[in-house]
Amino acid sequence: MEVLVTGGLGYIGSELVPLLDRDDRVDRVTVMDDLSLGSPRSLKGSLTETVDFRRGDVREYGDVESAMRESDTVVHLAAVTGASSTHDRREETFDINHDGTENVLTAAGKLGVDNVVFASSCNLYGRAASTDLDETVDPDPINPYAETKFEGEGLLREAMEEYGFDGTALRMATNYGDAPGVRFNLVVNTFVFRALTDRALTVYGDGSNWRPFIHVKDAARAYAHAALAPDDWDRVVYNVGSNEGNFQIADIAELVSEEVAPVDVTYLEDEHPGPSYHVNFDRIAETGYETEWTLREGVRDLASAFRPSASAE
Repeated sequence: MEVLVTGGLGYIGSELVPLLDRDDRVDRVTVMDDLSLGSPRSLKGSLTETVDFRRGDVREYGDVESAMRESDTVVHLAAVTGASSTHDRREETFDINHDGTENVLTAAGKLGVDNVVFASSCNLYGRAASTDLDETVDPDPINPYAETKFEGEGLLREAMEEYGFDGTALRMATNYGDAPGVRFNLVVNTFVFRALTDRALTVYGDGSNWRPFIHVKDAARAYAHAALAPDDWDRVVYNVGSNEGNFQIADIAELVSEEVAPVDVTYLEDEHPGPSYHVNFDRIAETGYETEWTLREGVRDLASAFRPSASAE
């Protein structure tokens, strides 16, 4: 099959594209990205004869349709990310995350695509008082990023009904870990880098808020699985992560201090109190998918990526 990955130069895309390209079921991978956030370095070592790059903006329908021609499956990753920052970027967030998703789904329907995998987020659960949140819980998005992800799921359902293609929305846990396109506006990665550079870890609020975490390599594997084996993913929505991956932010700071370097932790008030959600991941077990990385392993691996190797020493 031929696969299109929108936003393929981003954090997850930098792991997903080579993973897809190595799979015997995939004949070609097309990467579409507007280069506003993703960098060509994400494709370093991945530009094989069967990987194409198309510069394009999901807000421009013509760009989307042109990149999608001949594709059997679409993994739609392109989005404004950094949930807390979207309070100040509401219009841009809706233009890209909502209207861009609408363009992707319309093109998929028009071109006869078989399967669309949509990048949603557990962030849409908001600040939930209860724990063990599964896919039947009504989302309560508290920032524009989460709002657009929830609305994107609705757009996916409507397009599946109208056009008849398969579709899956992956409500992804918060990513962490080393990758070619690694981001440092994510809590674990930021904490690791600050600890390595002997700076205090900044926690907004009291650190009691819950988050589920998933290694970026496990996230990429989930997208690849849903893209290439859609019959295994027969629900529209899945939480993606592991029950063991739920942590309070204060515990993340402690773990990083143990594994990387002892550092002070500073607690600050937050103008927009961040989400807090403890998520249940039982449904995804139905697909046969499971995560491979623990948070502690991922923190060690990311820290080692910054340190000189034994041979270099």
